[in-house]
Amino acid sequence: MAAEYTRRALLMSTGGLLLASAEGALPEPDKAGVAPGTVDLGTPEASLVGFIRMMASLEEEDVPWWYNGTVYAVIGEEQNPQALFTFSGMELYLVTHLDDGTFELTGNTVTFFQDLNGNWLREYENPFTGKTNKVDAAVQGGGPGRGFNLSVNGVRPTKLRDQIPDTPLKKWWSVAANHLWMNNDTIYPPGLSAPRAQSQTMFVSIDKFNDPDLVRLPTVFSSTVTMPWQEWMEMGDRPGHLLWHAAGAKLESVDELPGDYRRRAEAEYPERMTVARE
Repeated sequence: MAAEYTRRALLMSTGGLLLASAEGALPEPDKAGVAPGTVDLGTPEASLVGFIRMMASLEEEDVPWWYNGTVYAVIGEEQNPQALFTFSGMELYLVTHLDDGTFELTGNTVTFFQDLNGNWLREYENPFTGKTNKVDAAVQGGGPGRGFNLSVNGVRPTKLRDQIPDTPLKKWWSVAANHLWMNNDTIYPPGLSAPRAQSQTMFVSIDKFNDPDLVRLPTVFSSTVTMPWQEWMEMGDRPGHLLWHAAGAKLESVDELPGDYRRRAEAEYPERMTVARE
């Protein structure tokens, strides 16, 4: 392995921070201004190790996630968000060890839309336009050079790494009821249409987090995503946007995906069932 840190060296670089008690008492932050109930893993190295273990794996292997949720329309300030449809999908991550000692996170996403009763949504009767839209799956991803560079100096789109200043990596960690969670905001490349934001929280038990042999933690997550209208909705310049709420869990392999989803994904997007490598 050409990386600066081996798997063991990465884990050991956190020192005693991986040895918090099973009762949830992590070391107190050594800097003022951290909100009550939160913890500071102390160093950028510790945040990097924790981030990779929570998100994917310290080893170079495919790490699938399964999720589902609901998509709401948000229009103006005088209407409540309106549930439009649901979705279910897979994100598949790979963390590659780079020659310069940093890492690259790449992956695939395949999301299928469903009606509010959970049936696959092939056509959508759009309540805003009165049209019937053909529903496209939300599919994205890419291979080496098209992901995110991970280092003690921050999480940055690989293509923009040299354009974004170094900032010591520091994630927001919290503990309660023998669980640890990490709040993480997605960094989007500039130039994408607004509004666009994702706030994600990943959870794991303290006992699992403190096990140095677990290079990929059995994490669960919840997230809220703000996005423009889906292109297939053909909304034009109508005011408003979409609010996605999702929850899911990391899987051991794609074999654990629900059968109906896996059969459709393998039939329609077989190339997305593993992360592209050189």
